[in-house]
Amino acid sequence: MANAGIQLLGFTLAFLGFIGSIASTAMVEWKASSYAGDNIITAQAMFEGLWKSCVSQSTGQVQCKVYDSLLQLPGIVQGTRGLMLASVLLSFIAMLVEVVGMRCTTCMAGEPQQKDKVALAGGVIYIIAGLLALVGTSWYGHRIAQEFYDPFTPTNSRYEFGSALYVGWGAACLTIIGGGFLCCNCSSDGSGKSPRYPPTRSAGPSGGDYV
Repeated sequence: MANAGIQLLGFTLAFLGFIGSIASTAMVEWKASSYAGDNIITAQAMFEGLWKSCVSQSTGQVQCKVYDSLLQLPGIVQGTRGLMLASVLLSFIAMLVEVVGMRCTTCMAGEPQQKDKVALAGGVIYIIAGLLALVGTSWYGHRIAQEFYDPFTPTNSRYEFGSALYVGWGAACLTIIGGGFLCCNCSSDGSGKSPRYPPTRSAGPSGGDYV
């Protein structure tokens, strides 16, 4: 029988990764204006996310603007949007599958082997979702680093990693680890196993008849 404790731990980690992926996708600080170098104007800080950009004034006032057109967005933003939304959707599907397949639930209680297979499928979906989030955040972060070290990028136009990237990386790792626990938690109860030793036959009547 699969270990319900390991399943619950894996589900908890993956669920936290699911929440973190949603938070990272919604956050605006995917990249933040850099203060490295000389002649940097610090009167305002600029942040850009997947859905809008914000400007924070030194007085504490924050102004945000939602992106007007989807088609005019850079390819990196469109691609990262798709990867993160796909990750969130797959994590939600995996969560529903795990509710059926986990040992601590009553669904399919009469079919333990099928229940383990459902839990395994949910773990695989969680791993795929985590990989999608990891690819999306790493791709976006690589582009930020590439533009930062580009000598042709103006100093005032350089950006650094925002807090949303760190949240996304952490969420992706939690989702992958949780899915790994769910996949490694294989069934050890072979209800269909054949016995190791053949059953002993009871001694029957001897071939000769005695009066």
